[in-house]
Amino acid sequence: MNTQQLQQAIGYTFHDSALLERALSHSSYANEKKRGSNERLEFLGDSVLGFIAAEYFYTHYPNQPEGELTRMRAAAVCEPALFSYAKTFALGDALLLGRGELAGGGAERPSMVADAFEALLAAIYLDGGIAPCKAFVQKFLRESNGKSAVLRDSKTELQQIVQQSPEESVDYVLVEESGPDHAKCFVVDVRLHSNVLGVGRGR
Repeated sequence: MNTQQLQQAIGYTFHDSALLERALSHSSYANEKKRGSNERLEFLGDSVLGFIAAEYFYTHYPNQPEGELTRMRAAAVCEPALFSYAKTFALGDALLLGRGELAGGGAERPSMVADAFEALLAAIYLDGGIAPCKAFVQKFLRESNGKSAVLRDSKTELQQIVQQSPEESVDYVLVEESGPDHAKCFVVDVRLHSNVLGVGRGR
């Protein structure tokens, strides 16, 4: 997919085509071509996305408490959600990848495509402001129709079960972290006494 086709697919035409190219440039491609990658845009896009989602759920679900709004937003901006949004307009096909990532199927890797979605959103923001960003993102939020509201909050469920015994408590122990500062990946154990009940990995 070329950039013209991508712009048609997302319903936004860039004034500055260099911004779009930067948003599509994975670090593997940028290193080969000795140019900037989309990592800084990804950093900005993460915040823009969070704001738009927060405002959307706050406005459209006036009776939901803060905790439920937080869960709805988290579900709407998590990696699997972004990957599903990006697949609707074949963003992976437009990514600029290094030879190794291309051969390894990077265009279909959820983390890579989700990061590119955030970078693309930041590029739209820098090119056209917040209005086209809202138009771009809110169509995905509308289609979710608040389904995130019914997602299980496993952490809360676990706390409720453990607290049935007042003397018991769980600990969350960071065991590993990796990745660049703006997109850290953390591995955390949940422990009851010395027993590991489960392991979580995420940003």
